[in-house]
Amino acid sequence: MRKIIFPILLAIALIAGVFIGVKIPKNQTLNNVFPQKSQASEKISTILDLIDENYVDKVDIDSITEKAMPELLSQLDPHCVYLSNQDLQIANDDLEGSFSGIGVQFSLEDDTIMISNVISGGPCDKKGVRAGDRIVTVDTVNFTGKEITSDKVVKTLRGKKGTKVKLGIYRPGDEGLLDFEITRDDISVSSIDIAYMVTPTTGLIRVNKFGEKTYSEFMQSLIKLHRMGAKRYVIDLRDNPGGYLTAVIRMANEFLEKDQTIVFTKGRAKGTSDSCKADGNGHFKNVPVTVLINEWSASASEIFAGAMQDNDRGTVIGRRSFGKGLVQQQFTIDKTTEVRLTISRYYTPSGRCIQKPYKNGKDYSSEVFDRYEKGEMEDSSKIEHKENEEQFKTLKGRTVYGGGGITPDIFVAAKIDGDNSYYRSLSNKALYDFAFHYTDRNRSILKSFKTQKELEEYLDSQKLENELAEFAKKEKKININSNMLDQCKLILRNRISACIVRNFFGDEGFHSVLNKIDPIVQKAIGNIADDVCTEGYDEGDKF
Repeated sequence: MRKIIFPILLAIALIAGVFIGVKIPKNQTLNNVFPQKSQASEKISTILDLIDENYVDKVDIDSITEKAMPELLSQLDPHCVYLSNQDLQIANDDLEGSFSGIGVQFSLEDDTIMISNVISGGPCDKKGVRAGDRIVTVDTVNFTGKEITSDKVVKTLRGKKGTKVKLGIYRPGDEGLLDFEITRDDISVSSIDIAYMVTPTTGLIRVNKFGEKTYSEFMQSLIKLHRMGAKRYVIDLRDNPGGYLTAVIRMANEFLEKDQTIVFTKGRAKGTSDSCKADGNGHFKNVPVTVLINEWSASASEIFAGAMQDNDRGTVIGRRSFGKGLVQQQFTIDKTTEVRLTISRYYTPSGRCIQKPYKNGKDYSSEVFDRYEKGEMEDSSKIEHKENEEQFKTLKGRTVYGGGGITPDIFVAAKIDGDNSYYRSLSNKALYDFAFHYTDRNRSILKSFKTQKELEEYLDSQKLENELAEFAKKEKKININSNMLDQCKLILRNRISACIVRNFFGDEGFHSVLNKIDPIVQKAIGNIADDVCTEGYDEGDKF
């Protein structure tokens, strides 16, 4: 057992889905790793040779092989993938560099593009595209089916800065398609959406991925907030799909005592079982911590939440996480392709594997949406795995569950006050366009405010929800419903203000406005204990 911070497994997040994994050196091939072929693999080679030499028509064996490999791997689990070096480069760009595109992370589920994460501040985020949306048409042409590949999606959606693309999006729960015109732009790959003081003594940090620079960005945020007076921290991992395992291990280490387990893995092959424990050198071991998660928090996010929960180090608030507990390793096949193969499972400190069940790809990909249909997003008692899965104990003896994501210590329902069908219609079809047009028309007035507080106070006095309703009626043919508008006016005003504020004060302004009525954030603020310890951080420490 290692008792120092060390990368158990090196991970990257690929466009084909969220995962935790490890890579072997680029110059190492499968023949180097597994020199002895099995009888089954010899049989495959023989069949291909027979086809190549004896089939009545000339056949492109390479093409057949390329088509067969993805199908072969799909028989294992949803995270085993046959991919090109271009796919890997794209993934590395997302975690390490920058690119020009529409600003989403996605996976191909049931021959449809499912958006797993919307990059904060990117083109799609500004237009109101959400995690869980499914892209059905691109530039009014159907963009679904078996011929749609990850490579084709990336080539279609990424492009030169300033160019436009029209998306037809299906959003579960809504009828018909939602139309969005997205202008491509340079996409920032910063891991931190926002780091600000949510109360005079509480700092909130929203982490959107675990990339190459996440740990250093996270530490800079912690130190900044500490100097601003933070004595407790809220770590927001909602919608975070994962990334490098090294980043989450180093982050968790900052909050844990020496020898407390962060994560361990179990696999069948040699070298695939390992454990990692905190080294005791963390700078924030004694400050209160709260972790926020939801149904799109996956992989590395679940490792962090599980480590805090199982060690009774922090309170986890929100909704049950995605449930991704399989570990992938990348093997180089040749100069153009690699295989991502599941080699082990990862476990939280209490010993639970949080990988949700998978019978086939369809069941797996639709499981989150099934939670909505079963009522779990509104009532935590409807989480099925609580009754079916093995129970585990935290360091202090609290009961936690495996087999389907991290279940929060405090559940917060997805629905918020004022949410009704009229609000959803305005929000989905008109709100973002209205905020854009309002900003454009009133820019000279809006930019005159020197502080965010002044701008918010002005916007609050304008009764923007009424202007939105009129805009939606004229431009989107959405009839005004006065009763429902009165019910949802506060949430509409908050959403409109957030979008407008972002144009002048960036993502920090946007999220800080939304968080004022965000039920999960507000629950976290109310739950954190008043008595906090200020030890554990040395201002003289060098990072």
